[in-house]
Amino acid sequence: MSKAKRHIIHFAVMVIIIGLGVAGFLALTASKPQLKRTKPPVPVPMVRVHRVETGPRAIVVRGEGTVRPRREIELVPQVGGNIVYVSPVLIDGGEYERGDILVKIDPQDYQLAVTLAEAQVKDAESSLRVAEEEAASSIEEWQLLYQSNKKTGREIPALVAKEPQLAAAKARLAADRADLQKAILNLDRTELRAPFDGRVSEERIDIGQYVAPGRNLATLYSTRAAEIVVPFDDEALFWFDVPGFTPGNGDGSPVKVIARIAGRDRSWSGKIMRAEGKLDERTRMINVAVRVENPYATKPPLVAGLFVTVEITGHTIENAAVIPRSALRDNNTVWVVDDSGRLTFREVDIARLETNQVILRSGLTDGDQIVTSGLRAVTDGMQVRIVPPNKDQKS
Repeated sequence: MSKAKRHIIHFAVMVIIIGLGVAGFLALTASKPQLKRTKPPVPVPMVRVHRVETGPRAIVVRGEGTVRPRREIELVPQVGGNIVYVSPVLIDGGEYERGDILVKIDPQDYQLAVTLAEAQVKDAESSLRVAEEEAASSIEEWQLLYQSNKKTGREIPALVAKEPQLAAAKARLAADRADLQKAILNLDRTELRAPFDGRVSEERIDIGQYVAPGRNLATLYSTRAAEIVVPFDDEALFWFDVPGFTPGNGDGSPVKVIARIAGRDRSWSGKIMRAEGKLDERTRMINVAVRVENPYATKPPLVAGLFVTVEITGHTIENAAVIPRSALRDNNTVWVVDDSGRLTFREVDIARLETNQVILRSGLTDGDQIVTSGLRAVTDGMQVRIVPPNKDQKS
């Protein structure tokens, strides 16, 4: 077979194969069902919601501060001398009661001063009696000499009655009595007594030491009451009563003082007493003083220097709603989902913003469902789906 015939046969076979392939493709295409165009459903976003409950609610304002004594003084002698007695409680942290003798100064010099002052008083009293007798005798003699002279008998001259001498004797007696009182007072001052129930925060004295008047021997503080000074901004002061600062004449608002001490969480009841004299120029805050009575009545006590948290129970909002902070949107609005799953924007009246929640005066009703989760795109009136409670808890 020639080369040309072979090429013709190959070409014919190739044409037949291609034709069979095209015929098969056309047959398959003809038997394929026609696809219909369908519009995909629009996805409905899912949201988490919080069900609103309304009712009376007292605003609680929180702050922090350090406990300090209500009264703190320095124990200072008014007389000098050697220390002959120091009370065993006069140590750092020692506890004492009002009237306890804390320190005694050697009283011998002051006892001698009292004895000398008493002697001077007796001498002045004797001198006054002598002057009074001399004056009476002089008046009697003058009356005997001039009783017939009516003109001169009307009035006894002051020198005859010895009035200057009597006045000098009385003045000397008054001065000596004052010296005696001063000597007795100085003798009493050799015993330094506690002016109130309290504790010692620092002592600087020991037996045998000489002290001069005015020297600081120890620092004492009262245990009858403690104070915590807490700074608040102007908005917070609106919600509770500060006597002499906020409107009205009522007492200060009640306070709960919370601290952790000796490995335990403790709380004490207190009360707002006053605001300090001026606003802090650096922070623009007002310092409010909270007082706790008998802070050492419990064990462990509310000790001075302890850092505490205070919770002030302020005014009550009658129909308040408390919502999570995440539910509040821009422009004081929230997203409310109705029973049909439609989301709407609603403006609310904010009473107070707190760290994790918002307290509202109005804008929501009991049972409203508000959205707490975020959405990329949101429109007023859009349809949403609510995450079931069990699914919300798992997430």
